[in-house]
Amino acid sequence: QVQLVESGGGLVQAGGSLSLSCAVSERNSNTYSMGWFRQTPGKEREFVARITWNNNEINYADSVKGRFTISSDSAKNTISLQMNSLKPEDTAVYYCATGPYSPFYFTPRTYKTWGQGTQVTVSS
Repeated sequence: QVQLVESGGGLVQAGGSLSLSCAVSERNSNTYSMGWFRQTPGKEREFVARITWNNNEINYADSVKGRFTISSDSAKNTISLQMNSLKPEDTAVYYCATGPYSPFYFTPRTYKTWGQGTQVTVSS
């Protein structure tokens, strides 16, 4: 069974930077896409960014475009999310997820496996 282990996160002031990492235990057809989502209390899980192993296709939510960078390290089966120019509205629990190919990469239901989540808090 595929497992995801996240690391990173924490507390930072507005304008600062944080980095998240996610290691996947194995790669197969169900790990085609690697995504980051975030969630705040009372709200639905929100798409942040996604990358694919095969062709390094990358997508971002408009709210993070130009500030966040997703990358992958195939040798280590790891993806990272570099978050710069952080804003208080970026505060959330961030989840790593993986799933098969789908044109609906921006919806949580596409993803079969989820990490445990890591808190990111941006103070004003």
